[in-house]
Amino acid sequence: MELQKGKGTVAAASSGAAGGGGGGAGAGAPGGGRLLLSTSLDAKDELEERLERCMSIVTSMTAGVSEREANDALNAYVCKGPPQHEEICLGLFTLVLTEPAQAQKCYRDLALVSRDGMNIVLNKINQLLMEKYLKLQDTCRTQLVWLVRELVKSGVLGADGVCMTFMKQIAGGDVTAKNIWLAESVLDILTEQREWVLKSSILIAMAVYTYLRLIVDHHGTAQLQTLRQKEVDFCISLLRERFMECLMIGRDLVRLLQNVARIPEFELLWKDIIHNPQALSPQFTGILQLLQSRTSRKFLACRLTPDMETKLLFMTSRVRFGQQKRYQDWFQRQYLSTPDSQSLRCDLIRYICGVVHPSNEVLSSDILPRWAIIGWLLTTCTSNVAASNAKLALFYDWLFFSPDKDSIMNIEPAILVMHHSMKPHPAITATLLDFMCRIIPNFYPPLEGHVRQGVFSSLNHIVEKRVLAHLAPLFDNPKLDKELRSMLREKFPEFCSSPSPPVEASFPEASGILGSTRGYQESFFLYSQVKIEEPVSMEMDNHLSDKDESCYDNAEAAFSDDEEDLNSKGKKREFRFHPIKETVVEEPVDVTPYLDQLDESLRDKVLQLQKGSDTEAQCEVMQEIVDQVLEEDFDSEQLSVLASCLQELFKAHFRGEVLPEEVTEESLEESVGKPLYLIFRNLCQMQEDNSSFSLLLDLLSELYQKQPKIGYHLLYYLRASKAAAGKMNLYESFAQATQLGDLHTCLMMDMKACQEDDVRLLCHLTPSIYTEFPDETLRSGELLNMIVAVIDSAQLQELVCHVMMGNLVMFRKDSVLNILIQSLDWETFEQYCAWQLFLAHNIPLETVIPILQHLKYKEHPEALSCLLLQLRREKPSEEMVKMVLSRPCHPDDQFTTSILRHWCMKHDELLAEHIKALLIKNNSLPRKRQSLRSSSSKLAQLTLEQILEHLDNLRLNLANTKQNFFSQTPILQALQHVQASCDEAHKMKFSDLFSLAEEYEDSSTKPPKSRRKAALSSPRSRKNAAQPPNAEEESGSSSASEEEDTKPKPTKRKRKGSSAVGSDSD
Repeated sequence: MELQKGKGTVAAASSGAAGGGGGGAGAGAPGGGRLLLSTSLDAKDELEERLERCMSIVTSMTAGVSEREANDALNAYVCKGPPQHEEICLGLFTLVLTEPAQAQKCYRDLALVSRDGMNIVLNKINQLLMEKYLKLQDTCRTQLVWLVRELVKSGVLGADGVCMTFMKQIAGGDVTAKNIWLAESVLDILTEQREWVLKSSILIAMAVYTYLRLIVDHHGTAQLQTLRQKEVDFCISLLRERFMECLMIGRDLVRLLQNVARIPEFELLWKDIIHNPQALSPQFTGILQLLQSRTSRKFLACRLTPDMETKLLFMTSRVRFGQQKRYQDWFQRQYLSTPDSQSLRCDLIRYICGVVHPSNEVLSSDILPRWAIIGWLLTTCTSNVAASNAKLALFYDWLFFSPDKDSIMNIEPAILVMHHSMKPHPAITATLLDFMCRIIPNFYPPLEGHVRQGVFSSLNHIVEKRVLAHLAPLFDNPKLDKELRSMLREKFPEFCSSPSPPVEASFPEASGILGSTRGYQESFFLYSQVKIEEPVSMEMDNHLSDKDESCYDNAEAAFSDDEEDLNSKGKKREFRFHPIKETVVEEPVDVTPYLDQLDESLRDKVLQLQKGSDTEAQCEVMQEIVDQVLEEDFDSEQLSVLASCLQELFKAHFRGEVLPEEVTEESLEESVGKPLYLIFRNLCQMQEDNSSFSLLLDLLSELYQKQPKIGYHLLYYLRASKAAAGKMNLYESFAQATQLGDLHTCLMMDMKACQEDDVRLLCHLTPSIYTEFPDETLRSGELLNMIVAVIDSAQLQELVCHVMMGNLVMFRKDSVLNILIQSLDWETFEQYCAWQLFLAHNIPLETVIPILQHLKYKEHPEALSCLLLQLRREKPSEEMVKMVLSRPCHPDDQFTTSILRHWCMKHDELLAEHIKALLIKNNSLPRKRQSLRSSSSKLAQLTLEQILEHLDNLRLNLANTKQNFFSQTPILQALQHVQASCDEAHKMKFSDLFSLAEEYEDSSTKPPKSRRKAALSSPRSRKNAAQPPNAEEESGSSSASEEEDTKPKPTKRKRKGSSAVGSDSD
């Protein structure tokens, strides 16, 4: 029947074939059969242009001939080669999209001439869907759906991929007519061709994931209710018949099923999932099997349209932190502005957590971090249900986290949102911590033990991977409500009491059997549990600010009275967390879990070590342990257990300050006499190619995994111990032996840990670290930023002295500029510290003068003031003057005028020569290109207009002084040269400036001094000097008429002058 129908259509189309050629040509005209929407200002799209060219080839071959002749011509052309084959396929494909009346015939021709199983067409459909769908004409969209339906009917290999791309274009949280039409059209194809769908496991899973998510959005009107029922029937049938295929979705299938659990069909499905899993599939063992399976990226990505995905990836890879607001505002206007879009936030958060995994390079840069975007998304939630769902999406991978299967990148955003929001938005941190505590018992009571273990594993992994060094400052922060803090201490005592990673514990599963489905719903679904709790947490948030501010203020007030303390910063932290430290001190050392795994002799020595209270005796036992480790018959598999014992026995070593109060040779040698440092001492006494050396490094590597602070303790030992003199390179061997395996990463992590624990030690280590590892420390500002972020003024002065005495080099010529540019985003005091340390070095200022191109007067006052004070000490070079003059002119930016005035007073002749050279050089460039470049270039470019504006500002500044800078011959000659060739607009704009050159030329016989003084003190100049803002405003305009109205005399005089100059030049 289809073929018969097609023949009728073909006959009708063929009878008008002659006109069809014209129609084909006209398809590209606006309002005709164009593929893409565009305006008269848009450039021609390359893809559209190519498709139209291919279409014109087809229409030229088929116009005015019979159907048989057309087929012969197409086949003959296709046989010429692959390029011709592609042209015909794309031409017929374009005709299908743009000419609905010819679609059936063109599809039949396409099936006949295609030599690659429609592969070219499938690729082009995917390209259109991914890149051009939003611009496609409505007719083309309709035809695209029709074409996909035909491809599916024909069973074309690869059509399932096109269907999945189509589903990706169905936006979540969008109930506009076009989006609903697309959702329904694709669903109709999948429903009609059910048998074909069942042949592809991935298509089944993707379709179920897509439409389970869309069901939530489709409610309200009769049309949406009808569509919703079709979606429910489709999903239920696939879930019941092909549950194992759907199982590949992973734990997010449970999350989506939670959202639709109130629908009767899904309520019955939930009964089977909980009470009778075998009814769905013999291989399905229960809900835990699903929840322990990680959801693949392809499912999380499929719920974002290509445009959303592109915008999010752009923000997380290109936008600098602090400059994201305009992009977020655009995204919110486009996708998050309607009430229905509340549900989209979950998709975005799951995508960011599970798909967007930035590289180490991006993570260490100033690119917008993932946690900042998620924090913003959380603040845009306007309902409790949306907020609860968004929080669940954020923590979802925590609940059944397994370090072996799951990635740290999936759980990192949640902890960083809480960490970074504590100071600016404590309410966000509080509500997330509250949610994390309440989700453990409320997610699903029969699996409470698994959820508790998952959350514990997440937190433990976060500390082990040093996403945060320790969690006590977050969990026991005085900014949190007292009730919340007590709940956190109750749920997570391991993380509230110790800054070191806790030993992993196992939790018993909560017992209990669901009595009924009703009971299950009330305990398992977050809608019923978290929604009930939500008003409580929100109420807590409302009271949070008052309580926290008073608590914080009290702590500050109590601390500020204690002015006699020299190390105020350290005392402040000690005072704040004193109760936590008390708890830690009282904790008994317990190595029992490890003793059974040790050899008998080693076990006895570990017990001796535990019982010994005298440091000297402990050192002797420790040396015996090291000797036993170095024996040939020692089992290296015991290193990990031994490291766990040592970490537990000596955890007191890693608390408190390492550096003695008074630093002397004796006190330093005494401080490195700890038993654990015996490993370091033995390492220093060995040859690096010795097998014993490698064994000790392996022991240290195991220790490092369990106690990351061992890294900076090794650095301290190598710096402080006489036995380790000249052995600092051992740290590099240690770094390579760790799991990190990279000196730079290891060094930065250890210095970061040192920064957080002991600022005095950080400053003490700084000279040797910079001296011994110049390639790791001098190439970026990472370590410098760590240092200046925590030091006080006394420590800064100490570092400056080290630099000036030659003990410390923190900058070198090849990287100093990049480091100072990085510092522009730091805090004010941090920037001043960086500049002070730079100025202590003997590096020529010309090395960093290009930084001026990056400095904006409102955003970078710290760098500008430091640079200005340093420039005033320098003799101006041409490059310096060029950079100074390259700054854009602005009434409030006095930088250029200030330094030029100073140089006028000190080095007037040298400055005049440089300005003359720059004026003449820039006067020879095309002025239009200059002005365009200066307005649109990212970095400031020197233009003739800029030089003249700065000179005019300088002239006004010097007007009431006795300075004769503008009476110098080089300046007047340069002005004369410029005036001779510039246009009328510039002549009028800078008429006062050029008048100096005119008087110099007209009165060449007069004494130059009196003439120039008269010019500088003319009434016109005085008038302009009294109104600098107006002069600046006028400098931004090129309108000659305004100049004529406000300054008739200069204009008249200018014309006279310009003709004279013109005759001379002629």
